[in-house]
Amino acid sequence: MVTQPGYDALADLYAEMFPDPYLTPLERHAVATFAETVRRSALRGIVLDVGCGTGGVTADLTGAGLEVVGVDPSVEMLRIARAGHPSLRFVRDDARLRSDELRTATPIAIIARFSLIHVPPSELRTVLDVWSERIPPGGTVLIACQTTDTPGEAEFDHAVAPAWRRHPDHLSSMLAESGFDEVWRMISRPDADHRFPDVHLAAHRRRS
Repeated sequence: MVTQPGYDALADLYAEMFPDPYLTPLERHAVATFAETVRRSALRGIVLDVGCGTGGVTADLTGAGLEVVGVDPSVEMLRIARAGHPSLRFVRDDARLRSDELRTATPIAIIARFSLIHVPPSELRTVLDVWSERIPPGGTVLIACQTTDTPGEAEFDHAVAPAWRRHPDHLSSMLAESGFDEVWRMISRPDADHRFPDVHLAAHRRRS
């Protein structure tokens, strides 16, 4: 499992600085659209919130009627999540889903908001392949990340851990190679709270 010493050290400060998991209405709308898509599908089962942090989105999706498991490699972030949302389930794991609790899980959907930015380019395809093996056809993924205006990927100076921005077309192509077809994307421009453009990109597990 990938540890997150930076997030462990800054967990309390993070919770204080970001009590709301959404910085903009668009972010909130993207997650709500994801939840509605999952609810309307014929699939029933758990949704994984990969990189759940302090648990705000996990709680929001649970409130929307989904069965959600929050997943994060940071012990301290999970401590805060469990204290703030004691009725919800949280598991210590990373995007590779290798913990004993999740190794055999079959999620119907996965959401990863600003967590796959910490997966190096050489490892991203492996992560997406794991998700493709687990999620049934028709299942949904939503990935949010800082993006670029130029093709490919670019490492950036994240305050906590090494991180990469990914162009929406590059991310979509990586998903397609792992068996997912893009269904929509939302892109926002930099502002007072965002140094870079952001993308929220949703895709469905290919049926054939």
